[in-house]
Amino acid sequence: MRIVIADDAVLLREGAARLLEDVGHEIVAQSGDAEDLLRRVRAHKPDVAIIDVRMPPDNADDGLRAALTIRDELPDVGILLLSQYVEERYLGELLGGSAEGVGYLLKDRLADVGRLTEAVERVAAGGSVLDPEVVAQMLGRARGEGPLETLTEREREVLARMAEGRTNRAIAEELFVSERAVERHVTGIFQKLDLPTGEQDHRRVLAVLAYLRED
Repeated sequence: MRIVIADDAVLLREGAARLLEDVGHEIVAQSGDAEDLLRRVRAHKPDVAIIDVRMPPDNADDGLRAALTIRDELPDVGILLLSQYVEERYLGELLGGSAEGVGYLLKDRLADVGRLTEAVERVAAGGSVLDPEVVAQMLGRARGEGPLETLTEREREVLARMAEGRTNRAIAEELFVSERAVERHVTGIFQKLDLPTGEQDHRRVLAVLAYLRED
């Protein structure tokens, strides 16, 4: 898999690159600012761009704005956004109605090569990944609000793992239930959140983001 990494913190960038190279991925370019990131992504057309939200030149949301440009110009490039903190507004801006090929991880996860690799591979395949801390905060704030209030405790457990990128089989193994039981919970979640069932993976993350539309 071909990857571009963009972060102005050289040690973090180099560390992530080394971890990904060690498991067989190719780092085709690294960038320290948003403008250089756009040039390199346009030149290399990678499978995935790993992008820090806050980058030079303005050290604000330059990385996010670059990611939005990439989504517009090169929609086949998967985007894995990195942030120091949980900032839900960035999710809404990046998703823009579609969660296909989008991930959002806290920088603390970069030391976990398994989670980082899984996230990269998932967004490259058109799937979606949300950091567990993002999911926990969103579901916690959603209690007592909107359609998520109608979910059972088990459905919430399934939904949280869906948003983390887990497959039905993985969820079943983690919760010690059958895969068919998980499928029933997923169908129930889609129905309660008024999301049609289907094969498209992005609906799994749109389910956990659905309550944001209620705000």
